[in-house]
Amino acid sequence: MTKAERAIETRERILTAACEVIADIGFENVSMRKVAEHAGVSKALLHYHFDTREKLFAEAMTHSFAQTGTDTEGVPDSVPSSVVLARILRSMLPTDAELRQDWKLWQELWVRAQRDTAARHLAVDLYDQLHAWVGGAVERGIRSGEFTDCDVAALGTLVLALCDGLGIRLMLDDPRVDLAAARSTIWRAIAPALGIAPEFPDV
Repeated sequence: MTKAERAIETRERILTAACEVIADIGFENVSMRKVAEHAGVSKALLHYHFDTREKLFAEAMTHSFAQTGTDTEGVPDSVPSSVVLARILRSMLPTDAELRQDWKLWQELWVRAQRDTAARHLAVDLYDQLHAWVGGAVERGIRSGEFTDCDVAALGTLVLALCDGLGIRLMLDDPRVDLAAARSTIWRAIAPALGIAPEFPDV
């Protein structure tokens, strides 16, 4: 492994550790020492890559987002756009342990964004990327004739709002909302605009 490759591997290990620690104890309780210990690196090496907690938090959020995001590019034409969109929705809800961790990070970001300008800009930028993913799947379906022409931006806003609201209920283990109900609620809300069946597809 070259020096550059080792640096990349170390950085990835630090970011993964930061995501886990922040999700476990919350950003306000995180110290650089705790992240370094969890990553198995020295505090000096951690500071070499990230000189402040705030920069580490921002990079950790971006890292987590990139790991679990669903891109619409490169999907074979044989895959229906409804399936692509359903996969995106699945990745935007806390459907497994990894996504529940991501949701904990998002919740930390929401709180910090109320008090910190940089965190607010980061949150808005990540939401823009989510809009692009949803919009890409919808536009793909419109081009192929699978979806009815609609207001793509408005539909994206609706999808994100529903995912946020229902995702919070899932994170709370609210007995009134389970994963199947959340998916069904979102799909029934957007199906009329897309001109598709209201049943969540098999993904």
